[in-house]
Amino acid sequence: MGHKLTSRLATFLASVGYLGYSPIAPGTVGTLAAVAVYWWFVPAGYWVVVVAVVATAVGVWAGGVAEKVWGERDPRRVCLDEFAAYFIAVAFLPKTLPYLVGAFILSRAFDILKPFPANRSQRLRGGWGIMADDVVASLYANLVLQAVRAVSNATGLLPEVFS
Repeated sequence: MGHKLTSRLATFLASVGYLGYSPIAPGTVGTLAAVAVYWWFVPAGYWVVVVAVVATAVGVWAGGVAEKVWGERDPRRVCLDEFAAYFIAVAFLPKTLPYLVGAFILSRAFDILKPFPANRSQRLRGGWGIMADDVVASLYANLVLQAVRAVSNATGLLPEVFS
């Protein structure tokens, strides 16, 4: 009974409340869920990092269990990796619509393109492999947005919303 409950909890969490069962782009659906949670429920500042760390830790556990339950390596239904990683993409950035959208687009693009070392991080086993490429992709997204912010602050060439 306990094992079955653990499996159900893990697959529920790994699929972000079953959003990962979306027939179209479950990773994008998981990221959109993170956008909504961030915008409406997570205050800017250190709370973004807290959510990122907790969601990533839960993702490592739940993703590893979900792989065993579903008998697949990095199942499409697992979208907690994209959900957790979005909070990394927006960490330490102003909570404005341009950064919200930019983080969404860039984190998805880097997740799909998987530039080094994201492409190699999937070799890790279990939940670590599921989470690692998305964490790296979102770190890249965050770095790009931090650079945009720095250029905007230094030059004033970009709209004020990027300051």
